[in-house]
Amino acid sequence: MINTVIFDMDGVIVNTEPIHELSFKKHFKDIGLNISQEEYETFRGLSTKNLYQNLKQKYGLKQGIEELVQQKRDIFNKIFQEDEELDLLPGVRNLIEDLYRNNFQVILATSSARVTLTKVLDRFRLFPYFKHIVSGEDFPKSKPDPAIFLEAVRLSGQPKENCIVIEDSTNGVIAANKAGILCVGYQSDASGNQDLSTANLIINDFSMLNSNNIDSIFLIK
Repeated sequence: MINTVIFDMDGVIVNTEPIHELSFKKHFKDIGLNISQEEYETFRGLSTKNLYQNLKQKYGLKQGIEELVQQKRDIFNKIFQEDEELDLLPGVRNLIEDLYRNNFQVILATSSARVTLTKVLDRFRLFPYFKHIVSGEDFPKSKPDPAIFLEAVRLSGQPKENCIVIEDSTNGVIAANKAGILCVGYQSDASGNQDLSTANLIINDFSMLNSNNIDSIFLIK
């Protein structure tokens, strides 16, 4: 019986992906990197720290990792604060509130740093709904490494069979697969061209999920 739902954040709860992309691309330009859109798409689901570790190794960047991360974070924070139109993705608040009301355990497992996820959860008053919050900055490797989801399951106190993950990125879905957890792939324009084919279920509207049908959906699958 499914009683725990693990949410990714960027591209699932809130559409911060365009802000991240704009921030990264401005920073790449500032430090003299020419990153193609095709290469950028492979970064989705990575923590900022792991992303810059990869870039430093590949392109021989002279700056330290923490310096690079902070520079990008400063750019993101400025854009985030100035974006008055930023909102939750359609239907996700209803789903989170429905799960919470019906005694599901709701967990956040995001590659975002704690300072970033805190800004989002504060802005949209979502903190009360999440029993546990897991940040990608606490792990040496990012998705598709399964560690973040395995930690979310450990914190839940439930067996994997009682949990599902909701993800919008290729790396996130693969991480859930590697962790052996059922995965819902959320497909939206906000997430770009991501391969969600190995998810157990793919949706494009959160109204397709609710506290009453989650078990039956996966039994059918």
